[in-house]
Amino acid sequence: MSRAELADRVRRRLRSVGASLVDSLAKPGGNVTGFMIFECGFSGKWLELLKQIAPGVTRAAVLRDFGNPAGIAQFGAIRAMASSIGVDVTPINVHARDNAQDIERAVADFARSPNVGLIVTGSATHGFHGDLIITLAVRYKLPAVYSWRPMVTAGGLISYGPDSIDQYRHTAGYVDRILKGEKPANLPVQAPTKYELVINLKTAKSLRIEMPASVLTRADEVIE
Repeated sequence: MSRAELADRVRRRLRSVGASLVDSLAKPGGNVTGFMIFECGFSGKWLELLKQIAPGVTRAAVLRDFGNPAGIAQFGAIRAMASSIGVDVTPINVHARDNAQDIERAVADFARSPNVGLIVTGSATHGFHGDLIITLAVRYKLPAVYSWRPMVTAGGLISYGPDSIDQYRHTAGYVDRILKGEKPANLPVQAPTKYELVINLKTAKSLRIEMPASVLTRADEVIE
């Protein structure tokens, strides 16, 4: 897929959820440009990964921030992938203002069903509740896929998401170009190009999950 095709696909998706921050990704216009934290179409890979590490999973709860258009788009991409993988997906809406009891109740209710797993989408809200979410996943023995490496270093099972350090490097390049006179309107908004897979084997052992060799060999970092 060419950059122009990717830009058009993401632009249509962003507009469909009412989040048109720029005219287009290739030509932002106005005074805004930058680097996307997530390309929403990528989100289906979290469900694929969950099925790979826990083949028995038939239902997955998807934690999303319903107040963030990206949360809606990420869930849409996951749901579009669900039927081909044979997993039913259910959204659990999590907001920064939610208290611990609300989140625990929602996760506990879902965990009562057999053969379930968890996907934690990319959101600052989930970072805010990160320790609680990790604790609940372990307590209820839920195989969980996270969107950020820090949640795995903090005790989560596995994450697959953009390499934030790589994005910072590219951002510095844009800052330099703008300071030298280029207009943000002419700098395309870019999707992530480098992703990292991180696995916490200590957590896998506590959940009695034997990580497949096919997943381990792809890992950028393994925590033991």
